[in-house]
Amino acid sequence: MPSGPIKLDVSNAVARVTMARPEKHNAFDDVLIGELNDVFARVAADTNIRVFILQGEGKSFSAGADLGWMQRMAAYSDAENLADARVLAEMMRLLNELPKPTIARVQGAAFGGGVGLVAACDIAIASARASFCLSETRLGLIPSVISPYVVEAIGARAARRYFQTAERFTAEEARNLGLVHEVVSEEDLDGRIMELTAVLLDNGPAAMAASKDLIRRVSAGPVDAAMIEDTAQRIADIRATEEGLEGLSAFLEKREAAWRRTPKN
Repeated sequence: MPSGPIKLDVSNAVARVTMARPEKHNAFDDVLIGELNDVFARVAADTNIRVFILQGEGKSFSAGADLGWMQRMAAYSDAENLADARVLAEMMRLLNELPKPTIARVQGAAFGGGVGLVAACDIAIASARASFCLSETRLGLIPSVISPYVVEAIGARAARRYFQTAERFTAEEARNLGLVHEVVSEEDLDGRIMELTAVLLDNGPAAMAASKDLIRRVSAGPVDAAMIEDTAQRIADIRATEEGLEGLSAFLEKREAAWRRTPKN
């Protein structure tokens, strides 16, 4: 893809996307948001890509929205402001619903919308020096389009504190809150992510995508007759798929499943 604020590397079924505005702490403006939307759509459509890693270049993961861009947008008409906000909301939705495993590699600070990117990924691994802040209220703003993903990650109770205080918190606190899954040393960050990537590549790609969709359905509740019937239908359907049949056969025959022969990109 052309040079810009996003770098995309695809190798051995793994897509690594790097936000490359280190001088701006990888804050996103309309250009970066547009490129992320494009790359999320591309990754979603590419069946050869089976794991997605999101990272930031330099000291920070992402400082969220670029303040200069936000200031320019504030001077636009209501319709223009809403249209711009919808593009940002779509970026978060696309990441959240990407039909393959997503990993946030959080090596440094994640502020504002950067926290939203972390929350929208399936797995988040942070270095011990990473820090987090939902800083919007300090600027007289609210963490609006990221709120569905952050509240799902940390819960409403924690959100009532951190959305309002705009406190900065550590990687360990982020782990305690459920925002990140593991905290490792900066030196061990890439190694741990590669271990998780290898684990994910062992699993059925269609099954993992179906699992993500299942989580969205079940978490929406309630546990009623319709949900119970839906879950029964889902397992009945996937057992009869090519991937489901291959997985069971491979296990019974004590051999590797076909999808473990990783395609070369």
